[in-house]
Amino acid sequence: MASPAQALIFNTDFDAHTGEAVPVVSGLVRVTAPNASAYTFTGTNSFIVGHDSVAVIDPGPDSAGHQAALERAVAGRRIEAIILSHTHRDHSASARRLADTWRVPLWLEGRHRLSRPLRRFERNPIQNSCDWDLVPDRKLADGEVIEVGGVHLSVHTTPGHCANHLAFGLVGTPTLLTGDHIMGWNSTLVSVPDGSMADYLASLDKVIALEFTHYVPAHGGPIADGVTYAQALKAHREARNAQVLAAVTAGADTLGKVVSAVYPKIALPVRLAARMTVTAHVEYLEGLGELTVRHGPFGARLKAD
Repeated sequence: MASPAQALIFNTDFDAHTGEAVPVVSGLVRVTAPNASAYTFTGTNSFIVGHDSVAVIDPGPDSAGHQAALERAVAGRRIEAIILSHTHRDHSASARRLADTWRVPLWLEGRHRLSRPLRRFERNPIQNSCDWDLVPDRKLADGEVIEVGGVHLSVHTTPGHCANHLAFGLVGTPTLLTGDHIMGWNSTLVSVPDGSMADYLASLDKVIALEFTHYVPAHGGPIADGVTYAQALKAHREARNAQVLAAVTAGADTLGKVVSAVYPKIALPVRLAARMTVTAHVEYLEGLGELTVRHGPFGARLKAD
């Protein structure tokens, strides 16, 4: 018999030391940006990877203060590249300007794109949070290994939070930079059609199967037992699917009614995030044939099959 999944416990006990260079493991330093919010927690974690030369991963918001903090952490070493986990602006807004300033290339999986085409009457709720115009100088591919300043990084495509999301493993160590795919302080926002719940769950399985066990996210603190946490996160998402399906079966025929049923005490500032999450679960269940969704100009109508 399979053992029951560990309960998902979020850890919000994290001192970011914003603007300071914080060693994580050998060849990896964290510098947290000053963009704390309900969606970014204590701010975006930028990373300096390498020894004698370095790359900057996720340079974050376009902030003169954060640029200065990154340059202090680089400490005069040669910068080989800027690398992006994905193209949401809390990670990438400064990327092109810094690439030009430092005269270095920009490496990422590819341009920002939707996980599926927009439907009629549909809009992307996080349209303005995406860097649509960033063009990579080098496209990173799943499974390739890049070397920066004596550190080897393995590249892993992990779509779901958005289509061009990447994770990076420090080869020969247990450490995986998980970006926004897996975070310890909260579950990841999956907002369709920018993201995809089906892709997200498939990427969770992919990460769980990797050799890395110590996860270092782009927001919040490290996750010591990453695999167990990721398994709990998957179980949490599966439980949410069941809650959404139960709410629709009980008569909740609109997204708003499902949100109220699943999150009865949700605070107003994060109700929009809850609605985006529910929408992603509804789309996933529709794809499995467990829900019928009728899309129209005044919203979606839901029915359990």
